[in-house]
Amino acid sequence: MKAIFMLLGLVASLGGLVCWVILLIDAFKSAVWKGFVGLLCGLYLLYFAFTEFNHEKKWLIIGGCFGGVILGSIFQVLAR
Repeated sequence: MKAIFMLLGLVASLGGLVCWVILLIDAFKSAVWKGFVGLLCGLYLLYFAFTEFNHEKKWLIIGGCFGGVILGSIFQVLAR
């Protein structure tokens, strides 16, 4: 059972990472300073995602970014 939770945690965390990279790339395309601030401060990337991020699947990417990290953390804790 531990291996299943570990695998689910890894998949969810990887999905969150991919969505985070999509947000970060868009922040760097918008302005270089926004990309660096988003890289250093997660709260600014959250602000950027809700206010300036324009994508056809905006809410899916935002949900994947934050939901993936939360689900990954939960599954990692359950794997102990």
